[in-house]
Amino acid sequence: METSERYRIFAEHEVRGISPCYEDWCREIAADAKVLALIEQLPMDKRQPNLVLGAARYLGVEISGYPTFKRWLVEHWGDVAEVALRRRTQTNEAGRAAVLLPVLAGLEGPLSLIEVGASAGLCLYPDRYSYLYDDLVRIDPVDGPSSVLNVCATAGEPPLPQRLPVVVSRAGVDLNPLDVDDAEDMRWLECLVWPEQWDRLRRLRAAVGVARKEAAHIVAGDLVDEVAGLVEAAAPGTTVVVFGSAVLAYLTPEARREFEGVVRDLPCRWIANEGAGVIESVAARLPVPVSDIRGRFVVSLDGVPVGVAGGHGQSLDWFGGNR
Repeated sequence: METSERYRIFAEHEVRGISPCYEDWCREIAADAKVLALIEQLPMDKRQPNLVLGAARYLGVEISGYPTFKRWLVEHWGDVAEVALRRRTQTNEAGRAAVLLPVLAGLEGPLSLIEVGASAGLCLYPDRYSYLYDDLVRIDPVDGPSSVLNVCATAGEPPLPQRLPVVVSRAGVDLNPLDVDDAEDMRWLECLVWPEQWDRLRRLRAAVGVARKEAAHIVAGDLVDEVAGLVEAAAPGTTVVVFGSAVLAYLTPEARREFEGVVRDLPCRWIANEGAGVIESVAARLPVPVSDIRGRFVVSLDGVPVGVAGGHGQSLDWFGGNR
């Protein structure tokens, strides 16, 4: 995909109506030959809008109109490129637990969770967060309301549980795990939250506080290479669940198929929350055209699509009867 098209799609389908700042910047970048030329100096996998803009914010760019932003970006491009090359897009959105919960709660427990592309592991604590669905159904941990409240609008009557699942172990793998006790790692995570999304920023900070109380075991490595060992090391007598959100899109199509083959052969359940069309076998089983859900995610269980979700867990449209 051309860089200009990538930024145009990001503006029109991901941040439109959500982050006016990023919508403006990305729409303008898509038509700005000078800025596109700078971005195209980066390797292909380092040109993602959220990575480049996150790097700029990490270095202190202020929210402004595009002309001011462009002047700053051109002046500081060398530093921005260095951060983009060193860091990764590791949006660790705890709110995504809201779209995973109906699937997790339907599995026989207790659960051993393994997240691929775990980042700082904030999605490994679904039993430690509170949930509010449709402003009507609230679910809290057994010890009371959490500092993290995930709000989700639903359609199609997903099977919302009365109580949260029991989780006995939390593990994960990431090429570059982030440390919840490292101030710079956490500042980087904050810079990946889009401007104007204050609720997401507050939720991120609260989720970091939860994770600091109970460290997850996250290994550095390739998810294809490491997932089998993590499944083997999971607590005996539990249902092992391998899951991931917005991670497989960063793999080549060949690596995605390889991962799918590996995880399907393991003694585990597999939950994926990926962009529409990312997993070919899941896309082939969708009851709606991929083009109708561009910019949204597909939640699947063992390769079967069960619903369409907002990218940050803000919505879940359930496919009744497909679970």
